[in-house]
Amino acid sequence: MAQIVEKVVNATVGDAKTRQMESFTLDENSKTPLTTYFGAKISDTDHAIKAGNRGPTILNDHHNREKISHFDHERIPERAVHARGAGAFGEFKLHTPLTGLTTAKVLTDTSKTTPAYVRFSTVGGSRGSADTVRDPRGFAVRMYTDEGNWDIVGNNMPVFFVQEAIKFVDLVHAVKPEPHNEIPQAQTAHDNAWDFMSLHEQTTHMQTWILSDRAIPRSFRMMQGFGVHTFKLLDENNKSTFVKYHWTPHLGTHSLVWDEALKLNGQDPDFHRRDLYDAIEAGAYPKWELGVQIIKEEDEHKFDFDILDSTKLIPEDLVPVQNIGTLTLNRNPTDYFTEVEQVAFCTSHIVPGQDHSNDPLLAGRNFSYLDTQISRLGVNHNFLPVNRPVCPFATNQRDGKGAFNSRRNRTAYHPNRHDALPMSAPEESLRHHEEKVEGIQTRLNGPKFQEYTDQATLFYNSMSEPEKEHMLSAAQFELSKCSEHEVHQAAIDRYNLIDHDFAVKVAEVFPHITVKPAVKPNHGRKSAFLSQVTGKNQTFTAEGRKVGIYLLPGYEFASVAAIQKALQAAGVMAKIVSAQTGAIKGSNGQSLDAEFNFENSRSTHFDAIIFAGGADASYAKKLKTGRLIHAAREAFMHKKAIGATGNTVEWLADIALPGEFSAGVKTGGISLEKGVLIAPEVGTGAEFSKSFIDAVAKHRVWEREVDHIAA
Repeated sequence: MAQIVEKVVNATVGDAKTRQMESFTLDENSKTPLTTYFGAKISDTDHAIKAGNRGPTILNDHHNREKISHFDHERIPERAVHARGAGAFGEFKLHTPLTGLTTAKVLTDTSKTTPAYVRFSTVGGSRGSADTVRDPRGFAVRMYTDEGNWDIVGNNMPVFFVQEAIKFVDLVHAVKPEPHNEIPQAQTAHDNAWDFMSLHEQTTHMQTWILSDRAIPRSFRMMQGFGVHTFKLLDENNKSTFVKYHWTPHLGTHSLVWDEALKLNGQDPDFHRRDLYDAIEAGAYPKWELGVQIIKEEDEHKFDFDILDSTKLIPEDLVPVQNIGTLTLNRNPTDYFTEVEQVAFCTSHIVPGQDHSNDPLLAGRNFSYLDTQISRLGVNHNFLPVNRPVCPFATNQRDGKGAFNSRRNRTAYHPNRHDALPMSAPEESLRHHEEKVEGIQTRLNGPKFQEYTDQATLFYNSMSEPEKEHMLSAAQFELSKCSEHEVHQAAIDRYNLIDHDFAVKVAEVFPHITVKPAVKPNHGRKSAFLSQVTGKNQTFTAEGRKVGIYLLPGYEFASVAAIQKALQAAGVMAKIVSAQTGAIKGSNGQSLDAEFNFENSRSTHFDAIIFAGGADASYAKKLKTGRLIHAAREAFMHKKAIGATGNTVEWLADIALPGEFSAGVKTGGISLEKGVLIAPEVGTGAEFSKSFIDAVAKHRVWEREVDHIAA
């Protein structure tokens, strides 16, 4: 009921952008006849005009030419990076104002609800690549504020590969598919990528992040976002304060395991975009807290790193993140091309009360993003509905491809005799922070930019043991896809600068590699906030999770219905899986609808699974099905919570996972063993559901030993 109320409220509050875009949305139905571009109705769009029914097609068929010509020009250039994405609309509500630090109303006025838009993306792959590849993820947020569009164009990782935009070109050329064969798609697991990263020392810190589980998020809904750069806030006196932006998901920050990601690439290449779309349609609106790290101008140089260096983060142990507002995504796009493909983010989009810092990477992005949008969409891309501000806007820019607003003002310059488009007062306009500039023109960065490994080691030290094991496996996989020995050697030399023991372990599968003595000792420092398993402020909740309930005809209806109801009450999406889709009859003749079957889904589609028992021995015989056995083994190997009720318990213990459980699991009450919740007696009700929900909330059963499981 609460979700229904929230959906109604979200449809009517803070929807200035929704109302604006409605005016650009066409309804096409049985009452809107098909016409030409110019409005003339047509009665046949299946046949071209020919000279006789078997004669040549003639040129004067303008409808045929119009239709084919438009098709020939339907595609626009895809983004050089972040080509594959998904987007959604929503709203931002400030709850803790930054009063006294900025004049930006979106950050000071808690009475306003600001329309928002987010586009998530992978970085390296093309539009047709898969969602669950190992890659950073774009996390680009737009606020349609009363003072103009504000874009925070960030990633799901707080640091980047390079310090300078001039190196971004080299980075992208290196990580894109090898030029001689266009292989591999959407992966860094090839020679050019690791050749560049191992030899370019600025990438050292980012290497630890892309080898970690952060590079394979469970979903967009369970992914952090970061502004990456240090920005400035300006108060009414133009005094500046440095700020970094963080987005923290209400569902916690969680990831896939590598085997799961590999399988999903083939099973459902659209896994992440489907997950986002389905959650919003179901009313399970994704939410994030906007957090800020505030650094006084006078404290800029107090750290042992430079806060303008985008390959570094500011550890939360040093500067806490203060949450100031909530972002909620509550509306899916109506049309993907116009509302996702044509959205044009720019880091230069800020509002009065904000400014850019001297981060050299940010300076390059401020130029490059606008330049790219002009290349893809034209010089008038800002007039496209998804890109329009909701506040009044007017410029002296004129003409160009795609201009469609007629203007009565004949003076496209300033000043002019009509006093058209006058200047605004300084206090309500964009201002640039005035700061003293010293030094000579140079191609060097500040001295603190020259240290590259300390934070890479900090990140590695902060990981839990399972996360370190995943980083090891990831490094061995990535380098095993490289064919040149000098690339292996250079990469492991780079790992040796991060942690000697890590380099030694990676090199175990490369016998031709010599691991040099430790170049520098591991400094031993950790951050309490970086691990997804043990990190402070990490959220573990069952809300927003998807659970597959596997059953066959003749299942105990009352038990399954009660479990499904309890899961849904906890905000879990409980999905029925059976041999076929549609109505599946239980033992009492009542039915539940199966949305998934054994062919169109695998255990990888769910965060946890339950096997529901049946009424008699005939049900137990039907459990000897390869798909069911595989689902149990695969979910067990991926360390997911598993539940079994009634006669599925004996099947699970003897057939699906023999030797994994103690002898007593087949009898008695509810028990939890190796993250598997076992209830031999059906009808266990609330106790089973509560225990299972608690298990789902933990995300994984990290202590489960699975090296011997093949699935």
